[in-house]
Amino acid sequence: MGRTPRMRPMLTSRAAILALVVCVIALSLAYPLREYVMQRAQISQLQDDQARMEANVAELREREEALSEDSYVEREARTRLHYRYPDETAYIVIRPETEGDTSVDPSEPTDPWFTELWRSVEEADRPEPDDGL
Repeated sequence: MGRTPRMRPMLTSRAAILALVVCVIALSLAYPLREYVMQRAQISQLQDDQARMEANVAELREREEALSEDSYVEREARTRLHYRYPDETAYIVIRPETEGDTSVDPSEPTDPWFTELWRSVEEADRPEPDDGL
């Protein structure tokens, strides 16, 4: 007569098995999904690299085409290398504002590189005096 209703457990065995199956499926899909995302990012980066390289190749082809023209080579030799024909006279104009700026940069060596090299070899050959320590 005063029978108390029996309480059902909150987690039945079927619910536990279902939760376990869902977890297994989620874990089995996590690694391939992560790999897929990483591969898509790598593919995107490689496509960007390919586009950049194709642009570089196109630029180099244009440069090659320009260098095959004699007029371009002559113009470059005249402007960048200051080459002239034997019967021509070249003049270099020094602007007044740069003429007075003859200060020597202390970081630039005044001697040729081989002199500096030999001086460093001579300094390395002379040991510093030991103070008896």
